[in-house]
Amino acid sequence: MSSPMSRRGFLGLALAGVTVAGLSACGGEGGGAAGVKKGGAELSKKLVLPTFTAAKIPTPDLPVDAGQDPAYLKYPTELIKSVATPPGDGKKITSLTQTWDVAPPSPADNAYLQELNKALGSEWSMNIVVGDGYPDKFNAIIASDDLPDLVWFPPNQGLQRVPELLAAKFHDLTPYLTGDAIKKYPNLANLGDVAWKSAVTDGRLHGVAVTYSKFGQVFCVNQDYWQPVGGATFTSADDFLEKTKQLLDVKKNKYPLEPSYVNHVHMFSQWYGAPNLWRLEGGKLTHWYETPEYLAAVELAVKAFKANLFWPDPALATIKDKVANGQIGAYVESFPGFINDAKTQKYNLGAIVPFAATPSSKPVYNAGLGSVGFTAISNKVDKARIETLLGVLNYLAAPFGTEEYQLVNFGVEGTHFTNEGGDLVFTDKGKAEVPTTWQPLSFVLNAPSALFMPGQPDRTKLVHEFQTKVSPMLQQRVTTGHFSDTYTQKIGELTTMASDTIVDFVTGRKPLSEWKSFVKKYMDKGGNAMKAEYEASIAKG
Repeated sequence: MSSPMSRRGFLGLALAGVTVAGLSACGGEGGGAAGVKKGGAELSKKLVLPTFTAAKIPTPDLPVDAGQDPAYLKYPTELIKSVATPPGDGKKITSLTQTWDVAPPSPADNAYLQELNKALGSEWSMNIVVGDGYPDKFNAIIASDDLPDLVWFPPNQGLQRVPELLAAKFHDLTPYLTGDAIKKYPNLANLGDVAWKSAVTDGRLHGVAVTYSKFGQVFCVNQDYWQPVGGATFTSADDFLEKTKQLLDVKKNKYPLEPSYVNHVHMFSQWYGAPNLWRLEGGKLTHWYETPEYLAAVELAVKAFKANLFWPDPALATIKDKVANGQIGAYVESFPGFINDAKTQKYNLGAIVPFAATPSSKPVYNAGLGSVGFTAISNKVDKARIETLLGVLNYLAAPFGTEEYQLVNFGVEGTHFTNEGGDLVFTDKGKAEVPTTWQPLSFVLNAPSALFMPGQPDRTKLVHEFQTKVSPMLQQRVTTGHFSDTYTQKIGELTTMASDTIVDFVTGRKPLSEWKSFVKKYMDKGGNAMKAEYEASIAKG
């Protein structure tokens, strides 16, 4: 069965690799779109990415020796100024973006946005899609040819014919961003290769990458739920099944797992050591559906379903309240969602660290894409203004510990937040204005990840400890930086077919004896073509 796109689906898909068709040669996974000549892979391979230059930030309070995000137990006392003067030109800047929160207050009633406008030196005006429906709004604006200055291209919402669209209606930013040219915008130079690859289309940079955590999905838990079995730690898949069965209590409406079957299969697959979409051995690729490890994860999910371990309503919309009251023990969330829960949820939050499902298994933790698409500059913008808009985006990309980050993420001290002994606390005005305005801003351009939970140093330590444990297991996608022309043409159809079929297997509507025929169908319908194109690109270096 197909499920509608939602906030959790949007975030989860971006990290689990279950993306919808749309972007060409993006996120290290793209190629040409339908109707576009092939060759994006060759062109993209030759592109020089922006030169990475680490930004100056305050010294983190916790170690970053294993690839963790910089973590702070108290807010830094001395902030760094990363942008010398307001980058704007006094003219209005328009943008198309989305929010999964409520709409922000109107500009006239939004003191946060007014202060941001002063800092930017231009008036920021957002056309915001609230909730679902971004592709429809995007298509309508493209058809009307009334494009705003800045347009966000998400990687997983089915945007079509992207290469042609970018070439026809958006500026080519390659000369401004590649190589050392990026150094004119130091905060953009701090974004890193993984994020920038998401903005590559047919060998050009048509947009500025929107950073996203490199850490993938998290198997979150209410630790109190698992206390009767000694906590949410397990020695094997069998041990996991046994403990979850002990905690199931149908009469009290208590179920160990939320009903997100495909996401759970992804979590289970890490315990068996399945690849992050593809496995590369001797120059040859194997798709995760072709591996015994992924099949073992499906088999485990089937056992869990037969044991009645999933919440019985697969259409369940609200999960966190049931986690909080002890009705659901574990759920799958994006890493940014995990951070958000650490900041906002009151239950005893924890996370399951991947473990060996069998004595011979080597557990892994799948990395995320590192970005959530890119923001392009419309051809409606005079070419002479491109550098101004890049300067504005550079301001929004300022990292944690800078004056600019504080304004973008917290607003104005005394108005939107107070600093209470190193903890920034939103005022009522801040709660009403900042998060609701920041979220649509963050899809236009965002800062690299950092860990800071105001007033909750123990929660910061919790997330940092999770990163420390999973970093040695971190498994990148071997196809990142390589391109497949079939990917954009087929991945939407293939993803829908695969997700629906996996749900059928888990819920018993299809017998596992049909798994091989499903895999063959997937590979015949596009998997084999993607494999060949990736292998050819990998062989060329």
